[in-house]
Amino acid sequence: MATVRILGAAQEVTGSCHLVESPALGKVLLDCGMHQGANSLKKIGREDFDFEPSDIDAVVLSHAHLDHSGLLPKLVSLGFKGPIYCADATADLLKIMLLDSINIYLGDLERENRKLLRKGKSPLEPEYSEDDVHEVLSLCVTKNYNERFTLSEQASCIFFDAGHILGSAIVQLTIQEKGSSKTLVFSGDLGNKEAVLMKDPSFLDKADILLVEGTYGDRNHRPIEDTVKQLREIIVETEKRGGNIMIPAFAVGRTQEILFYLGQLHREGLLQNWQVILDSPMAIEITKIYDKWFSSLDSKDIDQATPDAHSITKDFIPSLFLSVTPENSMAINRINKGALIIAGSGMCTGGRIRHHFKSRIWDSRNTVIFCGYQAMGTLGRLLVDGKKMIRIFNDSFAVKAKVETLGGFSAHAGQRELIEWITQFKPTPNVVLVHGDALALDKLSFVLWDKQNINSIIPTKGQAIAF
Repeated sequence: MATVRILGAAQEVTGSCHLVESPALGKVLLDCGMHQGANSLKKIGREDFDFEPSDIDAVVLSHAHLDHSGLLPKLVSLGFKGPIYCADATADLLKIMLLDSINIYLGDLERENRKLLRKGKSPLEPEYSEDDVHEVLSLCVTKNYNERFTLSEQASCIFFDAGHILGSAIVQLTIQEKGSSKTLVFSGDLGNKEAVLMKDPSFLDKADILLVEGTYGDRNHRPIEDTVKQLREIIVETEKRGGNIMIPAFAVGRTQEILFYLGQLHREGLLQNWQVILDSPMAIEITKIYDKWFSSLDSKDIDQATPDAHSITKDFIPSLFLSVTPENSMAINRINKGALIIAGSGMCTGGRIRHHFKSRIWDSRNTVIFCGYQAMGTLGRLLVDGKKMIRIFNDSFAVKAKVETLGGFSAHAGQRELIEWITQFKPTPNVVLVHGDALALDKLSFVLWDKQNINSIIPTKGQAIAF
């Protein structure tokens, strides 16, 4: 009998991890993601696997975001030696993502250990090392979309384009068992059809069990035209106040999409008095990867907005300043007005955006624009929820800058798109809703039943489901 055990992203948005087991397959892990929302020491230190890592035969990775891939180095450090299958562009992104993550983790660990030593306490040992990251990268086996590959003599897999970020994949896993074929489809993170750069998610129609994300299962996204209009108005209003704009942005996907739309506004002449700054070494490197895979992006959207474009960094906003060094970043603070700063991290849990908040969030002339999901417990979520006082680097700051949220830039499918994707499967498979807050999944489950007569399961962590 084949089973899938939900080990992460159960009634929460981060920590994607699902274990598929069958005598015909062995033990295969779908994703191995870390939780987001706390500092790296707390995140990694409290992440325990509900299985023996050395028993896992293979990992099938849906995409490179850390909430899907971030614990791969810890998995390797505890004994995993199997292949890590991913779509071709994912391996390029994974190198940057995991090396950045380990640098943050080891830096946090060093600072914490200095505190412990001052108190006469024993230092903490690292959960994993940079060598483990390189081991992860060496285990990656890349596959093209729509290419069947074998996991065992009786099991195979195909990646389909999920349209979420570069290299994101829908996973179709087929097991031949007891004379019959069983198919599990895992959506990974499904892309927003309205989003630019990425192609639309692939539609599949056959599965026995369907693991589908529900990040935005409780709502539909605003039309992108309305979102761009709102962005335009925010820029105009902030310029009238003589202020600056800070955009916390995820390095993968969101940054590149924001640059696309800012490029449109640049061609309209709206940014004439603005200096657009990408202040994230990681996002700069990721954008170079997008340039490498430029031909695989959605050429229809790009050609319509920027004919003959071949590069995000060079063609969307020719005057874009790439802030690489710490000195570059600190120099931005000397700009009194007209700085439009895109910096990580997307949920404000770390990165250079917090330094910009320290310099500017107390000034009512300025604006903070959120363009993506903010998980519970993050600084970004506190700001979106209207927090008036925040703490950064152990200091308190009054939030006087205007805080705006743009709802149409999401890289995830909204409720309408999720339902459209699920209803393509005939006959209806066993639908399992993961990767969403409990309320969002409950709403999606209700609408599936009420409008489509489709029953669905919202599993708890550790729950096993046979198929």
